[in-house]
Amino acid sequence: MKLLAAVLVALSLLLPGAWGSEASRTCIFQTLSESDSEFCRGDLEVIYPEVGDVSCSYIPKCHGYRRQLSHEWGKPRVRYPWAKKHKKYVLVMVDPDSPNRADPRNRFWRHWLVTDILGSDLRAGKIRGKVLTSYSRPKPPRYSGYHRYQFRLYRQPAHESIALSPEEQDSLGTWDLKDFVENFHLGYPVASTQFLTKHYED
Repeated sequence: MKLLAAVLVALSLLLPGAWGSEASRTCIFQTLSESDSEFCRGDLEVIYPEVGDVSCSYIPKCHGYRRQLSHEWGKPRVRYPWAKKHKKYVLVMVDPDSPNRADPRNRFWRHWLVTDILGSDLRAGKIRGKVLTSYSRPKPPRYSGYHRYQFRLYRQPAHESIALSPEEQDSLGTWDLKDFVENFHLGYPVASTQFLTKHYED
């Protein structure tokens, strides 16, 4: 991540016209504050091909990255190098700050939910399994400040068939993540990470 930031800064200095804009001189993926970085555990990588691993960082506004994240980029590669090859895993992506961090009355907003992911695929950054909620791009509302987009990886108990209730399928918001985890005996995440972003015009 730090290497990527250094490369982006170097390119901004070398490209013609780079000095014409303040954004191009300061395009750095800043790491999260100490309190937010504590959520990042277990070396879980979230990789958007256009920029690389965004785990435990802020998405910068420069080069249109926030806009592209919300409107153009597809789902990221999620890689967990310590996955057990023959075990299965559950990947959850949620926004705990809906509609904003000060008043998260729609917590948790579900952005992606995949079960039955083989550890061998996770090691390669391939999320193949049973998709219970298709990937939804992060789209923080205008003037709502920074939102955390959290990725939680659970080991799936053997022979456990996981599904959403009809009520859960009908709504992405106000999802009871704790209840879901307890119902299917998922326990604590084996790894977790997050990135922060806000509306691209803010």
